[in-house]
Amino acid sequence: MLASLPVLAGIASTAIFAGSTVPMLGKALRTRNLGSYSLGNLLLANAGNLVHSVYVFSLEPGPLWALHSFYLASTAFMLTWYLRFEFLPQRRRGAGPDAAASTEESDQAQPGGVDHDGAAVGQGELGQDRRDMMVGRLR
Repeated sequence: MLASLPVLAGIASTAIFAGSTVPMLGKALRTRNLGSYSLGNLLLANAGNLVHSVYVFSLEPGPLWALHSFYLASTAFMLTWYLRFEFLPQRRRGAGPDAAASTEESDQAQPGGVDHDGAAVGQGELGQDRRDMMVGRLR
């Protein structure tokens, strides 16, 4: 029984850690709003996971392999989604930190409205959460 206790603990912790990450992945994919994530953090997490793979996969197969494989996949997805939904669209618009600030200022100065189809206008290309925050500040 004692020999299987560490394996059972590994299985349980794998399920808990993976389960705690799934909502973040779901929200990131659903909203496509990854502006609160740091490119540097995502790059380092992926690099760390790749280096750590040398150690993990040198061990006998077990729950740690499953957990590490999940982390490899989830950090790779987050980096891919960040590049696709945050980084590359900003680069295409030519938006740097100064451009983002000037967009916010112009959006606050001209709060915009709704066109005849009910779509928001004058809001720039900010995420829905940022639009909601701006509307709250303008009221």
